[in-house]
Amino acid sequence: MSSFMKLSKITATLREIRVAPVKTLGQNFLHDQNLARWIVEQAEIAPNDYVIEIGPGLGALTEFTLAKGAHVLAIEKDKRLADYLRERFRNAEFEIIHDDALNFDTRILFTRSKVKLLGNLPYYVSSQLLIKFLEFPSPISLSLCMLQKELAKRIVATQGEEDYGALTLLLQFHNRIEYLRSVPATVFVPRPEVDSALVRITPLNASELPHCNYEAFREWVRHGFSQRRKQLSRIFREKVPNWDEVATKLNFNTRARAEELSLEKWIALTNELTPIPPEHAGNTTEEQFAVVDNADRVTGAAPRREVHANNLLHRAVHLLIFNPQGEVFLQLRSRSKDRHPLKWDSSAAGHVNSGEDYDQTAGRELKEELGIETPLEKIAELPASERTGFEFIWLYQGIYAGEFQMSRSEIEAGKFFPAGIVDRWIQARPDDFAPGFVECWKIWSERKA
Repeated sequence: MSSFMKLSKITATLREIRVAPVKTLGQNFLHDQNLARWIVEQAEIAPNDYVIEIGPGLGALTEFTLAKGAHVLAIEKDKRLADYLRERFRNAEFEIIHDDALNFDTRILFTRSKVKLLGNLPYYVSSQLLIKFLEFPSPISLSLCMLQKELAKRIVATQGEEDYGALTLLLQFHNRIEYLRSVPATVFVPRPEVDSALVRITPLNASELPHCNYEAFREWVRHGFSQRRKQLSRIFREKVPNWDEVATKLNFNTRARAEELSLEKWIALTNELTPIPPEHAGNTTEEQFAVVDNADRVTGAAPRREVHANNLLHRAVHLLIFNPQGEVFLQLRSRSKDRHPLKWDSSAAGHVNSGEDYDQTAGRELKEELGIETPLEKIAELPASERTGFEFIWLYQGIYAGEFQMSRSEIEAGKFFPAGIVDRWIQARPDDFAPGFVECWKIWSERKA
């Protein structure tokens, strides 16, 4: 039988655990049982789901989520509420962290096979939490968030609407956002001063929007919306002296303001102003790879396309670059790759061209893909196999403390990860990775052990 709390029970419980709701922390507790059940239904929770719940309060959503058989990790900032929930839900599938959700290390979520996010997000940090947990690439497959209605309208807005702004574009660049319903203030205790809304967020497929340098997109958008009432021609006057020519080429009004450009137009503008360098754009068929025999002796050369089409034995390098904290940088391969697009891979990797040796290739790939130079140590040689893509691989490692200048034609995104997280991630979601990297990581782990 449900232990869901009615309004009188919520009031009594708060008195018992000595919690006076704090307005500045956004502590408003849901007391509508039917609404709580409906919200959880919209997340389509399954028994194998790993659910992150931000701001569980007294457990209104937690109860129905656990009833679906899912594992729930709740993050609660108020210690008294965290202690109460720990006692209320003595369930092997429930765990709770007493902390600010802004401090949570989202990289841990990559170690779970299917992650969903639920949250009645505190109004004062809602946008920061959305940006943090939905940062691309995110391991979260679906997010269902209760937000202040004004914020919900902002993130689902479309071109030309009053609520349309920088946050709209930054979130819609990688996500599909649906406004499910408005939620009246009367279903909460204490009653907030404004109504809320429920939104569902799911990741976009990479093919749904054109390829674009997201970091550049973000900077152009933020700059464009920094003075909403001004025309973009005035805002970008110094950076884009040929504005009229650019606007005409992209087919929008030369006197347009930021809110008049759709997401697609902003992407087109970014690609016009910060294009992917053509010399690194995509894979070229003219590259000549060194072709080798079973003993890794060079027997000739052949174009990339011929090598891959015929599974000819060839050479490659993989580089694992660590920061001073011992975390390894992994790259998400570009969508334009002919093999394993949008899969996680070594920090940098590449084929040995005709006339090159392994060491020369390692230095070249480091410079081309990450824009850096650092001493490299060779740590292993891997034999060619189907798992390595018929490549003989030399594996290197290095340490670097600065910023990368990633080649956007090669790398979709990248992030540092602790080695322990990578180990568990490979076990939980092996299909996330290029198989050659998995082989290299096994060797690196063995050598480290």
